[in-house]
Amino acid sequence: MALALEEKLRDLMRERRLTLASAESCTGGLVSHRITNVSGSSEFFPGGLVTYSYESKVRLLEVSWETLNEHGAVSEATVMAMARGARKLFGTDISVSVTGIAGPTGGTAEKPVGTTWVGLSAVDGEWARHFLWEGDRERIKLQSSDAALQFVIDYLEGKLA
Repeated sequence: MALALEEKLRDLMRERRLTLASAESCTGGLVSHRITNVSGSSEFFPGGLVTYSYESKVRLLEVSWETLNEHGAVSEATVMAMARGARKLFGTDISVSVTGIAGPTGGTAEKPVGTTWVGLSAVDGEWARHFLWEGDRERIKLQSSDAALQFVIDYLEGKLA
């Protein structure tokens, strides 16, 4: 039987003795919720933040106003700044961040509903992934949380270059 992403993540984090934090926007805490649904997650997950507004990204994660004004909240630059900020704030080995447009409103021609960025910051590098999901708000949030968990798993399994 295949392990759920959350269980696989827990097992890999335990095995590697690493810590993980999260910073979320469009997922509204779903990534943290899914991580903490698994028994034993407190061993590697000290916490996460939901930073939905520009102000909270700046104040809590040290995302610069320049980054937000130049690139917007839904961008590679912002998602990476969020990941760096979460890793610094929680003092973890790894952090994962998510920002996107879950809809049904808020999309533009350049960034339609479903546009999502996931970032990962670790001691040995930083990576970002871009997605364009389809579906309603709940489906976009679920797909984004799956992508965030899978991103950390891919890192732990050495699948990032």
